[in-house]
Amino acid sequence: MPTGPIEKRRLAALEKLGILDTPPEERFDRLVRIARQFYGVKTALFSILDDERQWFKSRDGLDVTETPRSLAFCDHAIRQDKAFIVEDASTDPRFKNNPLVTGFPNIRFYAGIPVREPSGFKLGSLCIIDDKPRQIREVDLDVLRTLASVIEDELEAAYLSGNGDSDIQVSHLSRAIQRAQNVFLTNENERAAFELMLADLLALTGSQFGFIGEVMRRDDGTPYLKVGAITNIAWSPQTQALYQQVERRGMLFERLDNLLGAALISGEVVLANQYSSDSRRGGLPPGHPTIDCYIGLPVYSGQEMIGLVGLANRAGGYKLKIGEDLAPLLQTVGTLLERKRLYQEKREHQQSLEQAANYDALTGLPNRRRLTELFEQEIYEAVQRNGKVAVCFIDLDGFKDINDEHGHSVGDAVLKCVAERLKTTVRAHDVIARLGGDEFVAILRDVDDERVYSRLLEAIRQPISYRHFVLHISGSMGVTVYPDDDVDADMLLRHADQAMYAAKEAGKNAYTIFDLQSHFNRKERVRVLEQIGRAVSNKELELYYQPKIDLKRQVVAGFEALIRWNHPEDGLLGPGSFLGHIEYTEYARSVGNLVINEAVDRLLAFASEDLEYSVSVNLSPSHFLGQSFIDDLTGAVERLPVPIRHRLILELLETTAMDDTQVVMKTLTDCRNLEVVISLDDFGTGYSSLDYFRKLPVQEIKIDRSFVNDMMEDPDAESVVNAILGLSNSFRRRVVAEGIETEGMHQRLVALGCDLGQGFYYARPLPFDDAMTWARAFSWPASS
Repeated sequence: MPTGPIEKRRLAALEKLGILDTPPEERFDRLVRIARQFYGVKTALFSILDDERQWFKSRDGLDVTETPRSLAFCDHAIRQDKAFIVEDASTDPRFKNNPLVTGFPNIRFYAGIPVREPSGFKLGSLCIIDDKPRQIREVDLDVLRTLASVIEDELEAAYLSGNGDSDIQVSHLSRAIQRAQNVFLTNENERAAFELMLADLLALTGSQFGFIGEVMRRDDGTPYLKVGAITNIAWSPQTQALYQQVERRGMLFERLDNLLGAALISGEVVLANQYSSDSRRGGLPPGHPTIDCYIGLPVYSGQEMIGLVGLANRAGGYKLKIGEDLAPLLQTVGTLLERKRLYQEKREHQQSLEQAANYDALTGLPNRRRLTELFEQEIYEAVQRNGKVAVCFIDLDGFKDINDEHGHSVGDAVLKCVAERLKTTVRAHDVIARLGGDEFVAILRDVDDERVYSRLLEAIRQPISYRHFVLHISGSMGVTVYPDDDVDADMLLRHADQAMYAAKEAGKNAYTIFDLQSHFNRKERVRVLEQIGRAVSNKELELYYQPKIDLKRQVVAGFEALIRWNHPEDGLLGPGSFLGHIEYTEYARSVGNLVINEAVDRLLAFASEDLEYSVSVNLSPSHFLGQSFIDDLTGAVERLPVPIRHRLILELLETTAMDDTQVVMKTLTDCRNLEVVISLDDFGTGYSSLDYFRKLPVQEIKIDRSFVNDMMEDPDAESVVNAILGLSNSFRRRVVAEGIETEGMHQRLVALGCDLGQGFYYARPLPFDDAMTWARAFSWPASS
């Protein structure tokens, strides 16, 4: 993995501490056992992070001694100063695909406290792990924090007591061999692995300069050296550039007429303690410091020379015995280099498979599979930062024509050009993916200006020059934004796709934002239609009754029946929650008939008690305009004696009365022939003509509540009310004012000569029994 300056210093401090690959020690094991027992977890570990592995100095509840660092939760823990907590790794995008989560030991919960070595670098963590999710507060980790502090004290004590001890050369060589094994088997960063090896070799031999390289061969068998690590000799502009070149892309030594080449040709140790007079000298880059002595050490795997180590400027020069002393390390390196080659071949094959599985072969963009993973990560991070994610679904306009006219090779060039343009238009952290064909998706983080969407389309619109063609293309784009559109990743893509089709239908070469309100209305309509049949069968629908007051006789004149739904899950629902969704379906008729028939039942009951109350019901527009309405009404009204049929009042919206005038006039005439009363509801909002109003066979006008609500403060609204009263009086229609909510409204309408009034000032809609109790106790407001 990439190793920055701080990480190098941390690794150097860890090496100096000398704790890696040492046997278990009771002083640490005891603290780990305490942590496991106190928190009641499956596992507790004192974990140390080497460059490419996580090694367990002490462990309780786990049999393995190390894991790759790339899998280590501890690697996250040492990057912060406070406790690192993962409550459920299986739902955390950072870890849910980690083999330690998906397989043994099935980590779900993790909490780790960083542990520092004596000089202050974080060398690892003391952590507790469980295979079940847990919730824990940072304050609950005080015991774990204390135990970590004790470990730090033990490390410092051991360091102070052992500093400067024993044969460091032998122990260093042993650790270097172990490190070589770990580095080459687990490290995916080849250069970092070579640099650590070179640091060991320089320290072991006391050399000032050095390099490690792999022996490569051309097709004709000629050897050359690919440098994997070289001492930083950046002491001049020339050598600074040289070292930067090695860091960027490596360095090749191809000359065979110098000391380096001599080892490549002979395959033997090359020694030069008098470098300045050696005939094989030379080949150093400009500005390189003076070389006094040099040794070249071949590295073998079996009979094949596969590497070369070069060391220079050791006090007292070099002896061939150094090669013998280093032989165990060089042999290990040779074996591991060969394994590394095999591993690299396998890894490259695996990467090619992963590339094919996750990325589009033509454009190199993430494909649908990879997009799903990236998308879920973006949504998770948006939740964490309380941000937004815009999903843009793009379909090219006219791409098929280009393919048909110029061929697929030109079409492929267009797709690659569009992909590059989209990538350069968005920010580095945004995502551009290709779903297939001419469909692209952009995942944009925290968009606060819709002009971003226009820029995407503008990038696509620019002419494309390919060979001798100048091609023109555009895109249609649909956009939806999470969490405003609070659904999962798959559904967000569908919604963006729907919006894209809306952009196509609107003329192409534009973007459309997904209409959330229409979507929610459609969803709610489907839900209502799925449940309303059951509601009718189970008698969940109930009529509430709002009193209508005769403002001239000062008595209760009757009631308006208003439907409610006693929903088993959502509670009591008003008509606005469901009536609109059942319009123009079979349920409009069944619910309409239910309301009319119950009103007839109430009128019959009133008549049996010598009560002259009227009952008004609201008509469904689609039911009223349907062919079955008169038959349905006739079937219900025939149960009423003719003298009391006028007490059944059918309220028809003014807007409905204007829909199909011929059908409306005939149906209203048929209603009048049945002796029922017709009331024109919400009058003043439909803009019906005076002539049409005159001809309508209605007996009652209901002033829309908006005029009644505003009349006390808006002179224009009062003028409208006054005009309606005058017009209705001229045509001998009685007038009902709805929405009366205050004493002032009541008094003003009485003064204006309004016939009937209803509203919260008198009573809210009530269940039938409550409405009757209210009516029996009614008394005219004293202030009137």
